[in-house]
Amino acid sequence: MSAVSPLQTHRSPQGNPHGARLDALRAELARRGLDGFLVPRADEHQGEYVPARAERLAWLTGFTGSAGNAAVLRDAAAVFVDGRYTLQVAAQVDAALFARIPSADQSMADWIAANLPAGAKLGYDPWLHTPNDVEKLKAAVEKAKGQLVAVAGNPLDAVWADQPAAPVTPAVPHAIAHAGVASAEKRRQIAADLVAAGEDAAALTLPESIAWLLNIRGTDVPHTPLPLSFAIVNADASVSLFIDPAKLGDDTRRHLGNGVSVAAPDGFVPALAALGQAGKSVRVDPATAPVLVLETLSAAGARVTRGADPCLLPKACKNPVELSGSREAHRRDGVAVTRFLAWLAREAPKGSIDELTACDRLEALRAETGLLRDLSFDTISGSGPNGAIVHYRATEASNRVMRPGELYLVDSGAQYLDGTTDITRTIAIGEPTPEMRDRFTRVLKGHIALATARFPQGTTGSQLDALARLALWQGGFDYDHGTGHGVGSYLSVHEGPQRISKAGNSIALQPGMIVSNEPGYYKTGAYGIRIENLVTVTEAAPVPGGERPMLGFETLTLAPIDRTLIEVALLTPEERGWMDGYHARVRETLAPLLDEETKGWLEDVTRPL
Repeated sequence: MSAVSPLQTHRSPQGNPHGARLDALRAELARRGLDGFLVPRADEHQGEYVPARAERLAWLTGFTGSAGNAAVLRDAAAVFVDGRYTLQVAAQVDAALFARIPSADQSMADWIAANLPAGAKLGYDPWLHTPNDVEKLKAAVEKAKGQLVAVAGNPLDAVWADQPAAPVTPAVPHAIAHAGVASAEKRRQIAADLVAAGEDAAALTLPESIAWLLNIRGTDVPHTPLPLSFAIVNADASVSLFIDPAKLGDDTRRHLGNGVSVAAPDGFVPALAALGQAGKSVRVDPATAPVLVLETLSAAGARVTRGADPCLLPKACKNPVELSGSREAHRRDGVAVTRFLAWLAREAPKGSIDELTACDRLEALRAETGLLRDLSFDTISGSGPNGAIVHYRATEASNRVMRPGELYLVDSGAQYLDGTTDITRTIAIGEPTPEMRDRFTRVLKGHIALATARFPQGTTGSQLDALARLALWQGGFDYDHGTGHGVGSYLSVHEGPQRISKAGNSIALQPGMIVSNEPGYYKTGAYGIRIENLVTVTEAAPVPGGERPMLGFETLTLAPIDRTLIEVALLTPEERGWMDGYHARVRETLAPLLDEETKGWLEDVTRPL
């Protein structure tokens, strides 16, 4: 595939347009009596992937990462990104226009507190910020003795002359053969939770929650099969769905049934107000809902409960049908990835394969399954120093040919009706250096430590994170991203509420959850290493003499790990056993599904260490 997004080329024939866009925004702010404005990388649903019309941060600044914020004042502006994007923001954003600030060094709130003039009015769009966000912003603005102002009508939209229209793509039923549980049963489960909590309703603003609850899917945003919508789920198990009616064909309307009423999106806010006027108790997720939702309910008299989206946890715990589908999707995907790796082994040493060619080849092999619906994210295809950029996207300008003596990192995934995949492999092109082998093996040791972990019920991913880092720490190394994220079932490749990371997380890992296992190491300007498999949480066999029920992981991903990068002397006998056992499973599962040439290659690269 081509990894170039339309939003990665923001240059007009006259050059960089971002200065003119920044000037236009400042003029609009002055017209409205505002001294500044906040531009998050977000839409009304707080999703990772947003429609083209919501790519405001990219339009204004040139930064195309999936997470970030900008603050624009009269005489200063800044873009804030996390550790994944420090190199990308430096490449994409003009430092003469915006300060480029790693959020680990200074948060946006701290920057506002330090830079907002006293008495200044700082505007924000209440559709694009959560209650949790706004509380932090208010504290920063008050510290600067300024005023935080919610604006009606986004001022950036007013100056974005060619802003794309909202997407209108069909919402379609997600078959019970893949969903495993009927929507009516899911609605009853959520309703029972609301009743137990003494709540009359919950406002749903995450499209993935609505897609899961109603067993529907769509194509409104890239890579995640979502129909953008809002919903209210009631304690009687009925649902009010707010979606563009043009997205609903007769089949989908029949699928939704009598328990789901349908209205246009502009009916959502009036419906919230009606709940408030009736004095209802309504749950709102302060971490994911627009602050406008909470404020509308509160102003209308609702008894607002701040609590997690009630669909998050049951959606994360996959049912047996979803887990069976995920295993099948990973077998299918493993065949495509293994065919790609075999092709790469033949062709890359010739010096004719570049990053974009590799992207295209991998997507084509997945498409040959006949079941590929989409990639689950833009493929990260990084050769040599580009592999050290954690969320690198190859473009025509950055594209590199793979050269002997370098490492190639490819992080990719697919969307199939029966499952979502995400896999990273690091490949030596030619002979790796001893340093590369050392770092790779330390990453592998962390990967194995997590894959083989046994832990008591109630354990969170944050408690396990150090297992994946210990071998790196012992050498004085680390990586600046999480170790694992949740993954949906033909939904988002990045799914909460569970994760494995240094950051505190109170959500215990539970059977059926799918998470990634992806430690890494990155040497800026030289190479990157990451080994990623998806795993699902399972009940582990009882420990003889043990006192507590234990959980563990089942590895779902099936593809060889480059054994030429393994320094076998650094592995313990147990680690060697895991590596040989994993490769034996890969070989036994995939070999019958491969052509003879690829089968021979696989048998060679999965032989015991």
